[in-house]
Amino acid sequence: MPTRNPDIAITPEPVLPERQTLEWHEGDMPYSQEFGDHFYCRKDGRLECGYVFLEGNGLPERWRKSGLFTIGELGFGTGLNFCETWRQWKQTRDHGAKLHFVSFERFAMRADDIDRALSHWREIEPERLALCARWPEDPKGRIDIDFSDGMHLTVICGTAFETLRNTLERFDAWYFDGFAPRRNPDMWSQELMQLAHDKSVDGGTFATYAAAGFVRRNLQAAGFAVERRPGYGNKREMLCGVKSTSGVAD
Repeated sequence: MPTRNPDIAITPEPVLPERQTLEWHEGDMPYSQEFGDHFYCRKDGRLECGYVFLEGNGLPERWRKSGLFTIGELGFGTGLNFCETWRQWKQTRDHGAKLHFVSFERFAMRADDIDRALSHWREIEPERLALCARWPEDPKGRIDIDFSDGMHLTVICGTAFETLRNTLERFDAWYFDGFAPRRNPDMWSQELMQLAHDKSVDGGTFATYAAAGFVRRNLQAAGFAVERRPGYGNKREMLCGVKSTSGVAD
C-alpha cells in the first residue's frame, strides 16, 4: 500500500452549503454572502424582469403563437422572474395555451424567504401566495408544480451544467439570470451557453442583463446571434439574441 508523502499538503475540496447565507438589505432585499451580490436590481427587480427577460425575448407576443411555450431560466433565486412572467401570462394567454417555466437553481430558497423577498411587490401578490403555498418545505431534486391556468413550473436543483445536460426539455426562450458574471463566472461559461443553445428549438431566443465581453463572446461561440440593447436603469447595455448557425453580433 502506498504511503502518503508528509511533505505534500492535501487541501480538501470545499464543501458547498445546501443553502445560501442571506442578508436582508433595505428590509426585504436578499443579498447572498456566498456570491457577494443582490438577487435582483436594486432599482426595481420586477420592472427589470419585464424589460430584460420578457421584452428581450419578444414576450408575451411569441407565446400567443404556440400551443406550448417553454421558458428556461438559469437561476430561480426568489422566483421573481417566474411570478412576473406568470402575471403577464394570465393577462395575455390564449385559451388552451400552456406555458412551461423550467428553472435551474443551485441553492433553492425556502418558502418563507421567497415570501419575504417578493412581498415588496403588490403587483405579483396572487402569484407569490400561490407559489409559496405549493413550495416544498425542503426544496431539492426536481420540483414540479402544476397551476390551474396552463402554467407549469419546474425547478431543478443542483449545479446548472449537470442538471441542464440531463434535462429532456427543449426551450423556446431563455432567461440568463445568474449572479453577476464577475462573481459567478461558471454560470456564464461557454460550456453552459453551448448546452443552452443546443437544447433550444430552432429560432429559440435568450435575454440577459449581463453585457460583459466574455459573456457576449461565449454566447456567440455557442452559436447565438447576439444583439446589444440599452440596459435597464443604470446598466448601460444588455444582451439578447436568437439561435443561429452564424452567431454574429451587431
